Amino acid sequence: MKKSSFVALILGTVSGVLFALGMCMALLPEWDAFTEGVIFGAIGIVLGIITALVWCKMENKKLPKMSAKTIFRIIYTVVAALVLGVGMCMCLVWQQIIWGTLVGLLGIVMLIALIPMIKGIK
Repeated sequence: MKKSSFVALILGTVSGVLFALGMCMALLPEWDAFTEGVIFGAIGIVLGIITALVWCKMENKKLPKMSAKTIFRIIYTVVAALVLGVGMCMCLVWQQIIWGTLVGLLGIVMLIALIPMIKGIK
């Protein structure tokens, strides 16, 4: 494993955990930690951006250009992740196992569809 990949793996994992923990803190009323959750989530987002910048620097790559296609992919990714998350909430929080599983599977399929969308089919 290259050094840049390892650094991106560690930083990406930490940023993802901070973001997820922040969202749980902010959105679960039982935890009563909305303000702290927003702070943790924001730190996770900032660390994720820093991870991308550090990885690009270590790989001597330029940042991706912001075109309409890139913005569409970003929006699609966010929507797909939200669909998967809603499916998980339906199963775990609202006890709607069948519908939650179907919505979660739809989110997984949407995320898998990112591979040919970004890499293309050869």
